[in-house]
Amino acid sequence: MIRRNHIVPIIRLIVVLMIAISVPLSGFAQTPGGTVIQNAASATYSDGTNTFSTVSNTVTVTVANVAGLVITPDAGTQPSVVAGQTNVNFTFRVTNTGNFADRVRFLASGASLQLTGPAVITAAVIDVDGSGTINAGDTNILTNGADVLSALLAQNGFVDVIAVTSINPGAVSGNTIVVTLGDATTGGPSFDNQPANSSANEVRTVSGASVNGLREARGSQSASVDNDAQLQLSLTAPTGPVALGSNISYVWQLCNTGNRPADAITLVNAPVGSNTGVFIFAPIPVGTVLMSPQVFPAGTLYTTSPLSTSPLAATWTTTAPVPLSSLTRIGFNVGASIASGGTCAANVNMIVTITTTNATIPIFEIGDSFANNSIGTLLTDQSGDLSQNAGDGNANFNEGNQPGNTDGDGIIQQTTLLVIGSVLIGPVGQPGAVGPTNNNDDYTNRSVTAGIAGVPPGGTTTAANTLIFTNTVQNTGNANDTYALTVPTLPVGFTVEVSIDNGASYTTLQPGNGSVNLSVAFGGSANILVRVTAPIGLSVLTPYAVVVRATSNTTPASANDTIDRIYTGFIRLDKTVSVTNSTGVGGPTDAVPGAQITYTITYTNISSTGGTGNVALTATNIVITENGNSAPNNWATTTTHVVGATDTGGGVITGDSAGSTLLTDTIGSLGPAQAGVFTFRRLIN
Repeated sequence: MIRRNHIVPIIRLIVVLMIAISVPLSGFAQTPGGTVIQNAASATYSDGTNTFSTVSNTVTVTVANVAGLVITPDAGTQPSVVAGQTNVNFTFRVTNTGNFADRVRFLASGASLQLTGPAVITAAVIDVDGSGTINAGDTNILTNGADVLSALLAQNGFVDVIAVTSINPGAVSGNTIVVTLGDATTGGPSFDNQPANSSANEVRTVSGASVNGLREARGSQSASVDNDAQLQLSLTAPTGPVALGSNISYVWQLCNTGNRPADAITLVNAPVGSNTGVFIFAPIPVGTVLMSPQVFPAGTLYTTSPLSTSPLAATWTTTAPVPLSSLTRIGFNVGASIASGGTCAANVNMIVTITTTNATIPIFEIGDSFANNSIGTLLTDQSGDLSQNAGDGNANFNEGNQPGNTDGDGIIQQTTLLVIGSVLIGPVGQPGAVGPTNNNDDYTNRSVTAGIAGVPPGGTTTAANTLIFTNTVQNTGNANDTYALTVPTLPVGFTVEVSIDNGASYTTLQPGNGSVNLSVAFGGSANILVRVTAPIGLSVLTPYAVVVRATSNTTPASANDTIDRIYTGFIRLDKTVSVTNSTGVGGPTDAVPGAQITYTITYTNISSTGGTGNVALTATNIVITENGNSAPNNWATTTTHVVGATDTGGGVITGDSAGSTLLTDTIGSLGPAQAGVFTFRRLIN
């Protein structure tokens, strides 16, 4: 039997166990360090007749800083490599899993990285811009003479580390390359978030303000060496500038620098007899058309299949299509095989003509990768679209030592174009918006809030107002450009200021006086802030237009306007009254006792409409109130309600009942230039 005085301790034990079971030890989101958790109890109680309430004092708990570090992948694998291959990237993600912002320390002279197998690490960086490739702004952690600290990483923030390796020419099939970042030896299999021990190759946190001390982690990846063919493609072309309508000549050379011959593949959607060989697949660059006539090697194939279709799945013919503008890609058959040891196939030549209709799109791409890799005023040819079969079916492609070759997608060749400036400016996110007539009268409509309450139509505002508009400027030219921002039209008494740094600073502009220069990269967009101050004393329910213009500094004749329009209120109420007298006393419109008064309120959204992509003013939750007891109204005591109020706009009317002295009409939404009529009647007492 359990004694009564033992029950309470047992219950407490059960509660403690339940709490322990219900709280997971990991996998939950951590509360940020430094967070102050406050708690005060409240209660209500009764003495049998009255109810009371009370609160306790407030207690606080400040969450401590807890460090944490994770490196991934753990025992990851890479695609196989071949002897002599260069620029093989091993990428690791280093994540701050602590509950406060911290940095990560990488040891001097690349000590945090280790490599085993027949290869060397040639570069290692913190990928600062997150591009997945090594760029000028990335942080070197391989040859630095001192420890390198990452940027401050927020809770759950991360950086990527890229280690670039070159495989030894003497590597043989079956060798394994292993790259390891960090050297934590406990906590396997992940080896994450372990106490740091200042070992020779570790990666660890930096802040000493954590209750669990510094933490370290480890990640590793491996790649197997294959003995295979290795195709290397080189591309040459003129550097330019090249005029519109002229030609660009491309020359490819395909070599096999691997240890096995590169054997033929068979295209299933190509004519028999021309569908087997080692192929270079060359898309027709954007903005060009194949020059005709020109002579290609025997067995050349043509396709009109979209570039999104794999070359192996495209439909090929031996005859160029008509018209040539429908041609998307050419397949050059460079032979049944290419021997190993640096053997090269015959050069392949192709000439294209730059068209004049779409040459402002400066992206020429040839290869596996079809992303818009714009580089300002440069046409980009990326040729790496190779297919072959190397004995065991596992070919490896190498782009060769071409300038700018870092992304693993093909050979990059640059040709300079003539620069043409062009620009669009419009509402936020809609630089190409079109107004009621053209793309120079697109608009962003907004209304002031101060100084309009209680002012009837025909009155003036009683306060000044400042509104901030956001407009988007888009570079539609074919190169990086700088645009002059001006204000050609401004209402009297208004001031306009423009910010190109998200409001950190503003420049005042006046018509014909002053400008702000905004730089926008090719194909890019940028937002500007336009701060408009409207003076006191403006007519209510009136639009005031501020015109903002963007002009290309490259091509000054190219400019575009947008309108930032301020309304001094945009829902207008117009009331009319009529009397119907059927009492027989006086005339038919005389307001005698027993006659009916009809009140009509026309509500109108006066804001502008039309065009596409504009920011219009739509009113929501409109509540029209008719209160007979609110001065100057006195109809509550002098008239009696007549049931039957209406709204042509479908508003919800309340108070339409016998004896009512208060009516409201609620309209859910009213778009620009829309209107409705609210009507109710009163019987004169």
